[in-house]
Amino acid sequence: MILGAHTHDHGELASDRAFGDDEAGIRTVRIALVALAMTSIMQLAIVAVSGSVSLLADTAHNIGDAANSIPLLIAFSIARRAANKRFTYGYGRGEDVAGVLIVLSIFVSAGIVLWESSNRLFDAEPMRQIGWVAAAAVIGFIGNEVVAIMQIRVGKRIGSEALISDGLHARTDGLTSLAVLVAAVGAWLGYPLVDPIVGLIIGVVILFVSWDATKRIWGRLMDSVDPRLTERVEGVVASQPDVVSIEQLRLRWVGHRLHGDMRIRFASAAEAPGAIVDIRHRLEHDVPQLDDLVIEADAMAATH
Repeated sequence: MILGAHTHDHGELASDRAFGDDEAGIRTVRIALVALAMTSIMQLAIVAVSGSVSLLADTAHNIGDAANSIPLLIAFSIARRAANKRFTYGYGRGEDVAGVLIVLSIFVSAGIVLWESSNRLFDAEPMRQIGWVAAAAVIGFIGNEVVAIMQIRVGKRIGSEALISDGLHARTDGLTSLAVLVAAVGAWLGYPLVDPIVGLIIGVVILFVSWDATKRIWGRLMDSVDPRLTERVEGVVASQPDVVSIEQLRLRWVGHRLHGDMRIRFASAAEAPGAIVDIRHRLEHDVPQLDDLVIEADAMAATH
């Protein structure tokens, strides 16, 4: 016996939450794009007058992070389209495609940084305008950390791994900006090689960030969910007195919305409809990203 159709009120609630999450994602990405673009423009101007390869590395990373905002913005906008006969789950997967592009851009920025820093290591040039380089490093750190805090917080709230990955990318940018400050101090003390060495360190750090982002996006593409989330859903179901066991539970993310289906064995088939209504209401509050849930009541429960 399948009791999977949402009530009308629940469908409206899920749609409202999904729309609100999409709007929050779009707003967050727009703010990040403006903030990182302004930071990158400022840093590019200082790179031109200073010749700092570590600042160039940090700027390349910032430009890549700003560019990442574009596919994310497109993905969140597309996600608002209604499902149809071809895309029956809607367009939420576009967000995961954007995540793949983000990972690729991080790898590219790491390659550029490592290449430029390696060349400068064997052909070191004195850093000019050291004070401006130090100021750019501090401003870069502040700008990136503000963006990172915002993106990670909103990403966790709406369940967007792509947004979280972009936030982690921004946080690494902030830390690498502080590394540029170390290069500026080294140049001020008369050690020009510190600049390309810091650039190489930044490149390695970017590679680690890209690996972490790759694992996150790979997990999402493979329909993985946090086991704690599965346990939370199981706990809500098991707390119902008429539930005998959970025969099957499957959850998957489509973008930042969660879909699932489960088969539950009840002590009494007559009590199943009321218990399912209670389960839905509990899950609406405990798992707000849950957009669609099909529940099948095991007909064999009627024999007990």
